[in-house]
Amino acid sequence: MIAWELIDCAEIPGATEQLRLYRRDQEYSMRLGGTELMTSRVHGSEDALADLACDRVADRPDCRLLIGGLGMGYTLAAALRRLKGDARVLVAELVPAVIAWNRGVLAELAGRPLEDPRALVELSDVAALIRTRRQAFDAVLLDVDNGPEGSTRPRNNWLYTAAGL
Repeated sequence: MIAWELIDCAEIPGATEQLRLYRRDQEYSMRLGGTELMTSRVHGSEDALADLACDRVADRPDCRLLIGGLGMGYTLAAALRRLKGDARVLVAELVPAVIAWNRGVLAELAGRPLEDPRALVELSDVAALIRTRRQAFDAVLLDVDNGPEGSTRPRNNWLYTAAGL
């Protein structure tokens, strides 16, 4: 079996552990501590998240989406495949290295979605954008944690409450 190779590490604001990017042959993995957050081998949940949201809003003129978390770019790529040319997708990413990885070593995995003119990535906390620009979006897709709790940042827990919705 081919061993995983550590490619890079990044600090997550407000977290005690580093985000780590690994590669094994052509497969990539992002991990926080001992928990695998995502892998390039399996990304059906990211595609489904975008598909479910876009099913409801893709036909709206000038559709605006907010995606919380860039990850490996799969949610963004899936949304862009479903949206019209006048749509705009803002991705809020908290970790600068994740943006750099998606412009570099991970770019080909999801088909370089950051190069699509409809996509904009902003180095920011999605929670702050939700609080300040809630009415600016037709849909908000949360792809920031590994389930309905703040697994990457405890401060994200409020996103999964009635107040966060």
